[in-house]
Amino acid sequence: VVRDWDAPEGVESPRNIVLCSMPSLIDPSLAPEGKHVLHAYVPATEPYEWWEGMDRTSQEYKDKKAEAEDFLWSAIEEYVPDARTRAIPGTVQIATPLTHERFLRRTRGAYGPRVEAGKQTLPGHKTPLEGLLLTGDFTFPGIGVPATAASGAITANNLVSVGKHWQMLDKIRLP
Repeated sequence: VVRDWDAPEGVESPRNIVLCSMPSLIDPSLAPEGKHVLHAYVPATEPYEWWEGMDRTSQEYKDKKAEAEDFLWSAIEEYVPDARTRAIPGTVQIATPLTHERFLRRTRGAYGPRVEAGKQTLPGHKTPLEGLLLTGDFTFPGIGVPATAASGAITANNLVSVGKHWQMLDKIRLP
């Protein structure tokens, strides 16, 4: 969801874009029947300085977190009317850069790497050390579960050919 295509920094402007995914569309077992799992986040465009030094138990932090939550819900509700009232009580989890810093050990609360389109690229998977490959959200194609899974697949394909992968999958007979 892009809030303002004409913002001064385009989609890179703070709180101008919200990325959403609904994994339960692919795997219905992730949610109760008739419900879905929705994941929404601001993709590394919110300045850490907005949160830096805040006490997570302070009213200032709680107000700022509520403001961030409202921003996410408002963006979602552009496409899913009344989404916040339809959420199952107790299932909503709101994280801030301080949450990511504390629980995910992310530097300066980063959700993942911030790469500006046309200016930078994420590192690849190969390294100068023979046999050492990298994978994860700080390598191509980037942050999020689908991208990180793709990173793992790319790394695996550097180790074993796709044809060999198919042969191994045939041996274990996945459903």
